[in-house]
Amino acid sequence: MPRNELQRGDESGVRRRRAVFCVMSSFRILIAVFVCTLILMYTFFSSPAAAGHLEPFSSVPVPKSNPQTPEKIELGKKLFFDRRLSGDGTMSCASCHIPEQAYTDGQDISLNYPTTKNWRNSPTLINVVFYKNLFHDGRVKTLEDQALFPMMSAFEMNQNLDFVEEEIRVVPEYAEAFHKVFGGEPNRERIAMAIAAFERTLISVNAPYDRFLKGGKKVLSEDAAKGYEIFRGKGKCTLCHHGVNLSDDKFYALNVPENPVLLNDPRVTATMRFVAKVYHYKDYRNLKEDPGRYLITRDKRDWKAFRTPTLREIAKTSPYMHNGVFPTLDEVIEFFNSGGGKGNRHLKPLGLNDDEKKQLKTFLVEALAGEDLAITYPEVP
Repeated sequence: MPRNELQRGDESGVRRRRAVFCVMSSFRILIAVFVCTLILMYTFFSSPAAAGHLEPFSSVPVPKSNPQTPEKIELGKKLFFDRRLSGDGTMSCASCHIPEQAYTDGQDISLNYPTTKNWRNSPTLINVVFYKNLFHDGRVKTLEDQALFPMMSAFEMNQNLDFVEEEIRVVPEYAEAFHKVFGGEPNRERIAMAIAAFERTLISVNAPYDRFLKGGKKVLSEDAAKGYEIFRGKGKCTLCHHGVNLSDDKFYALNVPENPVLLNDPRVTATMRFVAKVYHYKDYRNLKEDPGRYLITRDKRDWKAFRTPTLREIAKTSPYMHNGVFPTLDEVIEFFNSGGGKGNRHLKPLGLNDDEKKQLKTFLVEALAGEDLAITYPEVP
């Protein structure tokens, strides 16, 4: 064979070998990238490093549309305790949000208008200012909007907003206060703004947890410190409970069990179906369980989904969950330790032993309790 043909053959073989080498190198790179991605995903979803950022209390967010003033806060406080806001004059905001009970009412299901029955637990108002979604199902975004819902609710305060405006307007002290604060007469929007201003003052401050995050060395007891590490690590609590309010403000279907006390109460069933009817759920007549956020979004993934609650002042806000089904923190911890409700897709068993569960509880009880919120009850005109 001529020499030049041999050279061409050799060059062709080299090119083929180079092509094969490039393909193999690219394949190895792809495999390496894939493995690294799997490692990163595993680290992100299973390691404490994936947990949300923890931060101490620093300041209160206030909307520009409703700035805080001492006069507005005092007006909102009076309205918060005023029974005129209910249809029969028997209930105020404070009926379900009692100051001495961390602004809850201590019942599995919140108080209700006479002859009716509520269907959900009354959440604490402490640190409510930090939520971006209000109510257990997140139906509103602002405290101003939230304030009007219980007033209008047939099974809560059962008040007509047109009528309550007139009730407040004919009280000279209120008429004067609204002109001073808002430069105009009382109306539903300004009533809600005043109540929201008061609610923004209900803050859990100076808890041992805050002092610890700011560098306090011996703020937590030994068990509470161990509980903190479980909270961040093995307990995976900070995946959902983080930020200054210890809540990610998201919604999860954990398949919390139904409260057996309520299952056969026809008044609860009537309330549940009434709410579903208001939200245009077609099969409301056959509803036998709380659909949760699904009524708001119509997303199947939100069936029985509820907002992540704050853990601030948790020792004072029992019973727990949206329906008050767990009277004690021990039951809540066991619910999460066992992987949540049957069939849920968000939780896995944690494997905490008895000592670890006790230490986690100690952290929740001791570290997350702020200074007592002293309140001077107003003189309602």
